[in-house]
Amino acid sequence: MSIEKGKGMAEGSSRSTASPNDQHHQQRVLPLSRYESQKRRDWNTFGQYLRNQRPPIAITQFNSNHVLDFLRYLDQFGKTKVHLHGCIYFGQPEPPGPCTCPLRQAWGSLDALIGRLRAAYEENGGLPEANPFASGSIRMYLREVKDSQAKARGIPYKKKSRRRSAMKAKVEGYNNVPVSES
Repeated sequence: MSIEKGKGMAEGSSRSTASPNDQHHQQRVLPLSRYESQKRRDWNTFGQYLRNQRPPIAITQFNSNHVLDFLRYLDQFGKTKVHLHGCIYFGQPEPPGPCTCPLRQAWGSLDALIGRLRAAYEENGGLPEANPFASGSIRMYLREVKDSQAKARGIPYKKKSRRRSAMKAKVEGYNNVPVSES
């Protein structure tokens, strides 16, 4: 019987000599959430982008300039029409016809991507205070993209109003007791 066992292992049999505890741990791998899957895919894509540069850039050596180059590179795969200043449809939210303006990545997609990459950087050993995805140049780039896309569409992005003070007043009026802030 031991000969049979050795023969099967030499031939790459699927029989295992692992202990029951090891098998239990192998079976309890939970699938990743959609966010975690996207974050892993985005991190791998960014790593591949760095490796494809000439000369290749190590994941430990990139900086915010490489992140900006990556965001500009992604624009070629965008699906959002962004009208240029000279376009007759510039500033119109619902253009009546086609034009030759470029397709770009939408601001919201880039913002979400940077958020996932920022988290992935820290999960992969990067220091939060040295995170290139959190640099001021990235925030400035995203703000410029947001503003230019809003102007091109003719619809400004509006900040969500803070309802905290309104909610606080409502609670105070309901209880007739001031709410203390902690």
